[in-house]
Amino acid sequence: MRTASSIAEVVTSGLCIGCGLCEAVTGGRIPMVMTGYGGLRPTPADSFTPEEEAKLLSACPGVSVETRFPDSPQTDLVWGSYSSMRFAWAGDPEVRFRAATGGALTALGAHLLHRGEVAFVLHVEADPARPLRSRWTVSETPEAVIAAAGSRYGPVAPLSGFVTALDRNEPFALIAKPCDLSAVHRLSKSDPRVDALCTLRMAMVCGGQSRLTKAQDLLAELSLDEEEVTVFRHRGFGNPGRTRIETRDGRAFERTYMELWADEAGWQLETRCKICPDALGEAADIAAADVWPGGSPTGEDAGFNGIVVRSQAGKDLVAAAVTAGDLVLGDAITPRQFDDFQPHQVRKKQALAARFDGMQAEGAPTVETSGLRLDRLAARLESAASERERNGARQRTRDGKFAEPLPGKTERA
Repeated sequence: MRTASSIAEVVTSGLCIGCGLCEAVTGGRIPMVMTGYGGLRPTPADSFTPEEEAKLLSACPGVSVETRFPDSPQTDLVWGSYSSMRFAWAGDPEVRFRAATGGALTALGAHLLHRGEVAFVLHVEADPARPLRSRWTVSETPEAVIAAAGSRYGPVAPLSGFVTALDRNEPFALIAKPCDLSAVHRLSKSDPRVDALCTLRMAMVCGGQSRLTKAQDLLAELSLDEEEVTVFRHRGFGNPGRTRIETRDGRAFERTYMELWADEAGWQLETRCKICPDALGEAADIAAADVWPGGSPTGEDAGFNGIVVRSQAGKDLVAAAVTAGDLVLGDAITPRQFDDFQPHQVRKKQALAARFDGMQAEGAPTVETSGLRLDRLAARLESAASERERNGARQRTRDGKFAEPLPGKTERA
């Protein structure tokens, strides 16, 4: 299997997810910039020193992804290693209502700060100056974590702040996407500060990161300019909650979850998300998911997460949060129940090996994986379906549909 030989090739092959590690490792010399494609990319992506490039390629989730807890008590072919799976939600009703789904990750982040287990939490929030967009942030109080609650579906680079966080030399928690946590785990192999200081890592089970163009299209539909927007909330204030837009002149617009996300073909996902080998957070101490039977909500509810606890640190955190009343646990969940809650994840994981084969047949780089069981999952796919996935990926690669120009070069409108 061939992987990208440079960060520039990661970008031009469509394998960059815009995690922000490039900006962090270069001390901001190469920042993350929004492109015309609606994704954050390191710019310029071809100006790293040899030392920077080697460090980045060893950690980049567009190059390699691996499991972090191969020795957990239980292992499932789809969901990986874990110690427990449970329904869970925030103990505070206001947090549960305000946050996306059941507020489990918000509650756990706030709990860590309230109990002094960490000095701060590195996570993401809406950019106050441009609320259509998102940015990384550091929260030092429970209130700050809660204020940033709610899913952010568009591009965000939480790891742009990761080296800054390490340089504080204090224990901290990280709440981010599975691909971001994969990069952190890989970085730990070259930087011992990672495991010493980033003591709790939590992820949402990720359906994929939409490009900024998804939100921009909604504004265009409403005849709004981005400069008019004061609030852009993707989720929260109920489960799943409505997407809500507020403007400077006092107008408000809402769309239901299903109006925006019922048609998977319209998600406008980053290319890297379509071939993500770990959307389930196998590098996270705790991963939290939506738990709608069949994979879609049928209406609003009080808010319920499914949590996958993968490590002893995660197990200890959940137990402490439950004792404190910050988290409530419901019934146990089986892996096959999770399959029903997240059916698109199962379909994608079974198809990945064939998609990689198709890309490789056209000479494109793919993502090297370790411990993620893709060959065994591929065996569950019928041969005709596997061939369709392989040929589809090969044709899209041949047609240049996965490719992007280097940032700053010619881009499509």
